[in-house]
Amino acid sequence: MLQSPQQTNISFDGLGIAPRILEILDRMRFTHPTTIQHKAIPIGIEGKDVIGIAQTGTGKTLAFAIPIIQRLSQRKKGRALILAPTRELAVQINETFEKIAPSFGIKTVVIIGGASMHMQLAALRKNPRVIIATPGRLVDHIGRRTVFLADTNVLVLDEADRMFDMGFMPQIERILKVVPKNKQTMLFSATISGEVVKIAAAYMKLPVHVEVAPSGTAAEGVIQELFIVKKNAKKRLLLKLLQGYHGAVLVFSRTKMGAGRIARFIREAGHSAAEIHSNRSLNQRKQALEGFKSGRYRVLVATDIAARGIDVIGIELVLNYDIPDDTENYVHRIGRTGRAGHKGRAISFATPEQGGDVRNIERLIKTALPIAEHPEFPRERFTQHSSKGSQSRQFHGRRRHKQRRRKRPRRSESRGHNT
Repeated sequence: MLQSPQQTNISFDGLGIAPRILEILDRMRFTHPTTIQHKAIPIGIEGKDVIGIAQTGTGKTLAFAIPIIQRLSQRKKGRALILAPTRELAVQINETFEKIAPSFGIKTVVIIGGASMHMQLAALRKNPRVIIATPGRLVDHIGRRTVFLADTNVLVLDEADRMFDMGFMPQIERILKVVPKNKQTMLFSATISGEVVKIAAAYMKLPVHVEVAPSGTAAEGVIQELFIVKKNAKKRLLLKLLQGYHGAVLVFSRTKMGAGRIARFIREAGHSAAEIHSNRSLNQRKQALEGFKSGRYRVLVATDIAARGIDVIGIELVLNYDIPDDTENYVHRIGRTGRAGHKGRAISFATPEQGGDVRNIERLIKTALPIAEHPEFPRERFTQHSSKGSQSRQFHGRRRHKQRRRKRPRRSESRGHNT
């Protein structure tokens, strides 16, 4: 989906977009750019480096797709490389490009793990001018010398903070070593992390900083609620809530095994449900997502791999069955609802011991989460020591996270192959 709630009241005219692209946008009935599109497109068309910070669901893909297509169409040589953290996001980006690029004879290719290497090699031999890739699989091709990036003149790092969170920094640095230094770089992210700053300082030339919403801003148009519930009552409350909603529901689990158990429980209760996480094959993930989009599955259970990259209109409810380990993922999760002008609702479950985790989220989004109650469940409160215990878990979690990242190059390459 190319539009979002954050639209401006002006048109795409006056942004430096070529008339031919404007005609395509008109035919697609896209008349008003979103705020990030309005700010970033002119800078991108000028060939300047861009750091775009915007909350999820604000139309960032079109903000870099238009400048790339326009600049490539004006020259016979050169190509664009777009890096994305997940297979789903890479496919979604390609779908946006395919709406405009074919009109200019520009071919694209998606390079992701889990897909046929043979088909990717066949597509690369056709000299695509836009390569959309996950870092792990692209490093595979670089190592096999089946892809050459010496003619790359535009590089995009999409959802950059998520790629760093997933441990892709070693692969990204390897990729950056084989692309030309003299190139345009556009970096888009929902939050600003230390790694984002590091990349900007080392590889970008006087980037123009465009920030639509403060880092951590929750999606507009989303009603948020919090249930304090004991762990052993979560499943019963989940079923009660599913009975009260009739539209599409996206449920987030903290772990892959948990996602599988929740999905099975929902199906056994008579609801249609699918699951999507990194243990599922590419074909299984595609089928789950397509089934969710088509209405075959009313409920999709996912881990945070799907917090960004699922672009489905009309998700009625996002339900955080588990509070996310990474506080910032809360913003990305709830951004899956309330898209494209639709209203949405986000409900989170927190156990009585997770008061500190909830307060961390509230500090990030700068608002208190309204506490809801269900008449069939006893009223629970956060325990007196929940703040201290939660902060201690968060502290030790950060220490373990940092220790893992010091050892991560080998693990992350393996993870990259599966992404």
